[in-house]
Order: sequence, then C-alpha cells, then structure tokens
Amino acid sequence: MKKIGSQPTLSPTSLVLLSIASTQLGSAIAKTLFNTLSPAAVVLLRVGFAALVLLVLWRSQIKGIQRQNYGVLILFGLSLGLMNLSFYLAIERIPIGIAVALEFIGPLGVAIANSRRLLDLLWVLLAGCGIALLAPIGGLTVNLAGIILALTAGGFWAAYILLSAKVGRVVPGGVGLALAMAVAAIVMLPMGIVTGGSALLNPQMLFIGFGVAILSSAIPYSFELEALRWLPVRVFGVLLSLEPVAAAVIGFLVLRETLELRAIMAIALVTVAAGGASLYGSGRG
Repeated sequence: MKKIGSQPTLSPTSLVLLSIASTQLGSAIAKTLFNTLSPAAVVLLRVGFAALVLLVLWRSQIKGIQRQNYGVLILFGLSLGLMNLSFYLAIERIPIGIAVALEFIGPLGVAIANSRRLLDLLWVLLAGCGIALLAPIGGLTVNLAGIILALTAGGFWAAYILLSAKVGRVVPGGVGLALAMAVAAIVMLPMGIVTGGSALLNPQMLFIGFGVAILSSAIPYSFELEALRWLPVRVFGVLLSLEPVAAAVIGFLVLRETLELRAIMAIALVTVAAGGASLYGSGRG
C-alpha cells in the first residue's frame, strides 16, 4: 500500500529502536523506585500520568463513544493495568532482561495461535527451550515467583494485543489507549494508595514517576505509531523482538544486573523465536 505524507526526520527503523530503548529505560528507572514505593504505587504513577498526557493529546476526539463499546474499553484498561502490575512485580524479583524475555511469550503466542504452518512449531520449540533454561534448577538462581509473574504479564500482554485490535476498530486514533490508561489508573488507584501511602506525595517520586510514564508510554506509543505508517507489520515485529536484548543491556548499564550464561542463552532463544514468528508468520495483524 502506498504511504501518504512526508518521511519522518528519523528513519522508521530508528524510531522503533528508540521506542524500545525508551521503554526499557523507563522500566529500569521504575525499578529504582522500588526501594521507596511499592510496584503497585509505581504502576499507579506510570498509568496515571500517562493517562493525563494521552487524554490531553486526544481530548478533541474523546466524544461520542457508544455505550456498547464501554465493555471492551474497560477490559482493555484492565489488561493494561494488570500487565504493568504483574511485570513490575516480576522485575522486583528478577532481572529486567529475563522478565521481558518471559513476557514476550504473550505476543509470540498471539502471533502463532491460529497458524497452521509447520515452521511455527520451531518458534514454539525455541521459546519453550528458552523458558526451560530459566527454570531455577541446576544451579541457576532465578526467583520462581518472578518467573511466574513475568509469564502472567505475558498473558495479559496477549489479552492487551487482542483487545487493542477490537478497540482500534470502534474508537478512532489514540483515543482508545487514552481511555484504557484512564481505566487502568482508576483500577490501580486503591492498591497504589494503600501500598504507596504518603510517599506518593513526595515531589521527587512524582517527578520520577512522570518521567517513567513519558519514557514507558508516551514516547514509545508516539514513535511506534509513526513508524507503522512506513514499516511493514512483519518488519516492525522483527525489530520489536529485540526488546529482551535491549532490556538485558539497559538492565546491566542502569542497574548493574548481570546474567548467567544460561539466562543469556534463554533471552537469545526467545528473541529468535519472536523475530522468526514475526518474519515468517501468517501475517495476521
């Protein structure tokens, strides 16, 4: 399909790579807050500030939402909030690189769920081997609860992807994401306040939380939306599969998280599986 409009200043590939770096940097900074705030409180700051920014950006189009679409918007927001909560609970216990690799099982599952291609069995096998390598046996010390929470985040990510497609068909532009962020913020409000307490009112925490929201939500969404105007979906998916590697690198640079050889191999296997499923998959959006 012919692309309409002028090329962005940065190449579409650069926009995706910057989006990945921004997302993982946001996660690393969020993890530094766990000494002061609970993961639930950090999620509240992230989705709360992101909701405010997105609602301002899309305020002119937030009107005329039909009542029959409320249900899917609420489910979309729930999946978004629970995905972030389970992921932050996971990275509280395990390195970010491992958590992101495990979380990628969600979109990988969506990519191959309806496929009848024999080749897709290879990606399942590679991802399964990656998960098996992360099992806390044979001397590898990875927190089991963290593994389960990261896989749970992957499940919510899969639900988020499926619901995002439904919301995109009934709500224009980024309005759906803005409203979903608002729902997620409302859902996280009680838990975030109870576990965060007065620390949520600390100006420094609020400032860093705002930065996390911008890095983890506003910037990646904007960059990816622009990149998708020019990149084929399959190429976009292959680039996005670099997230586990980026997470491991940023986890080391920002948090000094080191990984054992088995964990590095696991991340590599999941990355190859995600990239292969995107490149050679059935092409369903």
